[in-house]
Amino acid sequence: MADRATRYGTTAQVLHWLVAIGILLMIPAGLIMVRDGLPRALQDALFLFHKNIGVVLFLIVVLRIVWRATHPAPPLPPQMPAWQRRIAAVSHLALYVLLVVMPVTGYLRVRAGGYPIEALDALGVPAMVARNKAFGEAASQVHEVAAFLLIGLLAMHIGAALHHALIRRDGVWSRMWPIGGRD
Repeated sequence: MADRATRYGTTAQVLHWLVAIGILLMIPAGLIMVRDGLPRALQDALFLFHKNIGVVLFLIVVLRIVWRATHPAPPLPPQMPAWQRRIAAVSHLALYVLLVVMPVTGYLRVRAGGYPIEALDALGVPAMVARNKAFGEAASQVHEVAAFLLIGLLAMHIGAALHHALIRRDGVWSRMWPIGGRD
């Protein structure tokens, strides 16, 4: 019972790690797929992967946000300084915002560019935006800036998690790590 009070539940952990794995696959795919000189078949496969996994990740992120809104996070260790608590809160909020901004701007860029999103097309989901080159380019620019912000924020998030796991050993890591129950 005490474990539940100090750790995220199984659903929150599964959603966290699904998003983490998906994002860690999407970032390199997104960075590589736009490079000049790639074989066309590889570029097409990466675009197909990126767009369609993006749809799935968006749904998981929405579910995760709903779950988080209805299931409070376990408390941080009492010895954690207030400034670290504030940074954790702000950075988590920024991660959630970027995890919504990324697929929305990706969707807008693709649809406004007149391109398919095969999974949605197969399900008969109509495009929600008309083809508009200028709008698609603007969405693409926001998507790119948000991607680099997300990469930076993820580096900070992963670094902080490892700091808590390997150096401080204060229980923060074990709140989300599904294996074991201790740092």
